[in-house]
Amino acid sequence: MRYAIAAALVATSALAAPAMAQDVNPAFTGPRVGILGGYDGIKPGSTERLPGDDTDRTVNGFVYGGEIGYDFAIGGLVAGVEAELTDSTGKVETNRLNPNTFGFGEVNTGRDIYVGARLGGLVTPSTLLYAKGGYTNARLNVLGSDGTTSRRENFELDGWRLGAGAEQALSYNTYAKLEYRYSNYSSANFQFADGAVTRNFGIDTDRHQVMAGVGMRF
Repeated sequence: MRYAIAAALVATSALAAPAMAQDVNPAFTGPRVGILGGYDGIKPGSTERLPGDDTDRTVNGFVYGGEIGYDFAIGGLVAGVEAELTDSTGKVETNRLNPNTFGFGEVNTGRDIYVGARLGGLVTPSTLLYAKGGYTNARLNVLGSDGTTSRRENFELDGWRLGAGAEQALSYNTYAKLEYRYSNYSSANFQFADGAVTRNFGIDTDRHQVMAGVGMRF
């Protein structure tokens, strides 16, 4: 999958090259705000699985939220910074009394914060192809139980995100976009119901998302 993302980055650069000779459409520059929605799949990374274990442990859901950003022209390219706040409907349930699940009866894919940058070029006067990357912090909400008492706690996951997409100018100040994003989380901590937080520990968690969005520029 990382090779696919790398290929998308190369393709973005190659397709952006012809745009160097033309001005950037003003519809792709300035502050923007939008809403997002799409597919969300999170699962243990390859180092978390036993050799030969091909079981699909993906927790699927619908991801939704919003974004803000600012884009500007650099020669014939478009560069920008952006931030997102999303949530997800992904959920997995287990037997709370099974000692192999540590009393976790339910795990929900919670809110995700993303801060990053993007770079792209025009492939037509109204179509932008771009690559993006940055920092992501996700939460897994846990319903824990000892058989008599249930408490809601959570894991905080830190990682990075890479992606690529296409944005279409619908008018001078409106746009629609479609993008694929891959995230990997390598560090986490656990927050108990009383507010106590553990030290960070290593993890390997993969996340794949296909996101659509619409928005406005100002």
